[in-house]
Amino acid sequence: MKKILCALLAVLMLFSLAACTTDGGATPDENAGKKEVKVGFIYLHDENSTYDKNFMEAAKAACEEMGVEYAQKTQIPESTACKDAAVELIEVDGCNIIFADSFGHESFLMEAAKEYPDVQFCHATGTQAHTAGLANLHNAFASIYQGRYLAGVAAGLKLNEMIEKGEIKADEAKMGYVGAFTFAEVISGYTSFYLGAKSICPTVTMDVKFTGSWYDETLEKEAALALINGGCVLISQHADSMGAPTACENAGVPNVSYNGSTVAACPNTFIVSSRIDWTPYFKHMIECVQNGTAIETDWTGTIETGSVVLTDVNEKAAAAGTVEKMNEVKAQLLDGTIKVFDTANFTVNGETLTSYLADVDTDANFEKDTEVIKDGIFEESTLRSAPYFDVRIDGIKLLDEKY
Repeated sequence: MKKILCALLAVLMLFSLAACTTDGGATPDENAGKKEVKVGFIYLHDENSTYDKNFMEAAKAACEEMGVEYAQKTQIPESTACKDAAVELIEVDGCNIIFADSFGHESFLMEAAKEYPDVQFCHATGTQAHTAGLANLHNAFASIYQGRYLAGVAAGLKLNEMIEKGEIKADEAKMGYVGAFTFAEVISGYTSFYLGAKSICPTVTMDVKFTGSWYDETLEKEAALALINGGCVLISQHADSMGAPTACENAGVPNVSYNGSTVAACPNTFIVSSRIDWTPYFKHMIECVQNGTAIETDWTGTIETGSVVLTDVNEKAAAAGTVEKMNEVKAQLLDGTIKVFDTANFTVNGETLTSYLADVDTDANFEKDTEVIKDGIFEESTLRSAPYFDVRIDGIKLLDEKY
């Protein structure tokens, strides 16, 4: 009888253990010692902004996957309202990680970080974490220039198709770009897009027009129309509304958007979009806090980490063979065969850059302080996560500037 009881107990223990691990669930030992996490997200706009919507979708996906609670604040301007939102997320909602998504939030987030040393503050596109000396302040970005280069390849293929069909001449292959501000982040983005197009269509040129706002549908639409009226036959953007894509759809001009597909609203003109998928970073920062490990001062996502992604290609608007060519170039980016900012592929005032000081360590005077060209490559987003490529290369014309 004793042997039978022991056998029954052993079977029951096995069933109990199986119940703890079914469907990939964590065992009690795996959960033991993990710190409880609640994340507070601060957004410049709301889901009507393609930029903020991209963050919001990643936040939801990451927190649900990691099984943690989160709270969010939308329509938070780049002012003391950011600090106030952070404090409320901490004091009222009980958050111990705060993430803000806009460049102008950084200084106000830093103020909160000084007052709450036990809370981790993470920030997208910021530049000051590596010099601020705060253990709880972190910047993150991604090498989106890789994605924009790939989107540029799609644009170059479309230009070549238009030339081959006789719709434009080779010297009329002019693109337009709607930018928010004349900042390194935007310059890095439009330059990588241009270089991707130029690798396919050697005669391409590009005009850039700035709006002076991250989100202004009217100004973005007006800028796109001005570029189209100025002879631009394909439009891309680094601004956050549907203004430019809508203008392109109405005018029948091919468009490469940003931060997500616009094919539903622009079925005839949308080609492809690059975007940063923030899910990998959000999961990473949560894991770090749960495990009591340090979050990197600067974190840069890549194609390899799943942080740089592109939407499906709209084959109705794209040139034939676009998907195949983009996959080929993506493989070359991954194996290092192609370097986006290879100085052999562009000139400045007719000359190849051999040396360049960039403003990596942010200061009030925006002084250029760090050599960033090594072995013929401008090393973007390696010395800090946020872009610092601000070179004005030949072939791109700025129609205005906005700071």
